[in-house]
Amino acid sequence: MTDDSATQNRIFAALTDSDNHPEVRRIDTHAASVFLDGPRALKIKRAVRFPFLDYSTLEKRKAACEEEIRINRPLAPQIYHRVVAITEEADGSLKVDGSGRPVEYAVEMSRFDESRTLDHLAKAGPLDPNLASAAADAIAAAHAAAPHADAKAWVASIPGLIVANSDGLLMGNHIEAKEIERLTEASHAMLLRLQPLLEDRGRQGFVRRCHGDLHLANIVSIGDQPVLFDAIEFDPRIATVDVLYDLAFMLMDLLHHDQRVAANIVLNQYLACTPAENLDALSVLPLFMSLRAGIRAQVTLARLARPDADQTRVARHARRYFDLALDLIRPPAPRLIAVGGLSGTGKSVLARALAPDIAPQPGAVVLRSDVIRKQLFRVAHTDRLPPSTYRPEVTAQVYEVLLHRAREVLAQGHSAIVDAVFARESERDELADLARECNVPLRGLFLIADLATRQARIGSRRGDASDATQEVAAQQEHYNIGHIGWASIDASGTQEQTLRSCRDAISEGNKAI
Repeated sequence: MTDDSATQNRIFAALTDSDNHPEVRRIDTHAASVFLDGPRALKIKRAVRFPFLDYSTLEKRKAACEEEIRINRPLAPQIYHRVVAITEEADGSLKVDGSGRPVEYAVEMSRFDESRTLDHLAKAGPLDPNLASAAADAIAAAHAAAPHADAKAWVASIPGLIVANSDGLLMGNHIEAKEIERLTEASHAMLLRLQPLLEDRGRQGFVRRCHGDLHLANIVSIGDQPVLFDAIEFDPRIATVDVLYDLAFMLMDLLHHDQRVAANIVLNQYLACTPAENLDALSVLPLFMSLRAGIRAQVTLARLARPDADQTRVARHARRYFDLALDLIRPPAPRLIAVGGLSGTGKSVLARALAPDIAPQPGAVVLRSDVIRKQLFRVAHTDRLPPSTYRPEVTAQVYEVLLHRAREVLAQGHSAIVDAVFARESERDELADLARECNVPLRGLFLIADLATRQARIGSRRGDASDATQEVAAQQEHYNIGHIGWASIDASGTQEQTLRSCRDAISEGNKAI
């Protein structure tokens, strides 16, 4: 045992002494020990050395603590406070933040409710949509503030990540070698196809010093707001990645926890509040999410070496991650769904409800005309626009942007749901032309409801992107819709009834293709 290890054992014994700390709880990981005592948490780096980190000396542990504060405090100031010395006093006793000789350092944090981390919430039931949307906002804000980095090292590291996944999954013979080989070959093939795009994103500034470990256990709800914590501090190379690779960890973990709806909300909200270039890079998500799933599979398999591991449960857990990695690396062909109808028929609610079920994972990108109009005039989604912004030439521009973005999404191999009134035959015909151009199936859904129903729904809206009023709904009654050519859906009932009818119509469309 090294001197540092012996000193740490003394410290750990002192911090868990039942006389002085009757309610303390200790949590150990491979690299740190955390002591939860009342409202405070102390995190001490263990005196260990691994290929990916070195905490073998007091100086290195102090530097790691300081780096953890530097990286995490901007993300979670309510959790991370300071680096505190653990000192040996003149009488030989140990004291946190004493006046004696420092013999160890710790990250001092505020304790939070561990049952409110997103992995715990995800296991308890469907995640709250508002929390999922706010998590996307928090990630987008973190990425916007993250320093730019040289992309060459990141892009060059990806083949090594694929190989390391393969080697790690082979250990222990828990997964058949031929299955791992299929994953490895598909990953290399996809990387070869994406290499120019990844290099271009690097030149555009999308490789940054990110969180690096953005799975659900590292996001906690505090005051109903998501807080990112425990970002990687020990090796900036691991966290210096494309922002979509950082996002992909959360998306993958949501899918692993059977939270498809939340995953789709996170994807769409992230795309809505980040640069449009991310829309042009959706094709990288299958590789990125698959890599993340493969890494989690091998990390999970490594737990089998613990003497107290439930071998069957851990192996099953790892297998689920591996199966997800295989599924993600082979995405099905994209689809184009259109949701039309007069104001108040429930188009946007329906589009959001349909999106999680439209492959490939994590569901379709929703393109909404109301949101695009607000973006064109550079106002918040809930800001009201004047009538002049609804002139026919402006509306034509909105539809042009809708088609352009749908084309971008489909070109990336991802599905899109286009949400707009589509009152003109020409608008519907142009979408059909786009589907043929992109060689994807189109399923159009046109929602129908009586005026009273539509006006009642419009009157109950709060904080929505639509500027439609009850007067606008009445004016739309005089529209000449012409030959619809899409599935006409009775939307006068409940949201569940409309959703069921639309799913049935999409299924019928699948059979006809």
